[in-house]
Amino acid sequence: MKTLKYVIKDELGIHARPAGLLAKEAKQYESKITIAKGDKTASASQLMKLMSLGVKQGDEIEVTVEGADEETACAAMEAFLQSNL
Repeated sequence: MKTLKYVIKDELGIHARPAGLLAKEAKQYESKITIAKGDKTASASQLMKLMSLGVKQGDEIEVTVEGADEETACAAMEAFLQSNL
């Protein structure tokens, strides 16, 4: 299992457009990818659950990746977050 923490820099947080892109990216990997904010968690591949986390600018999220391709998936998630959020 790999985990990474990231502070959201996008002024709108995780809203519809980046949540859709994030879900699309997460679906490319075999590993289970979970995003947590505080005590709420959501599968990264489920758009509506991602948006229900209510992630705003300045919030810290924790991404957990578990599975066969976790190294690749974790690196891809980190790169996605840095370039989009």
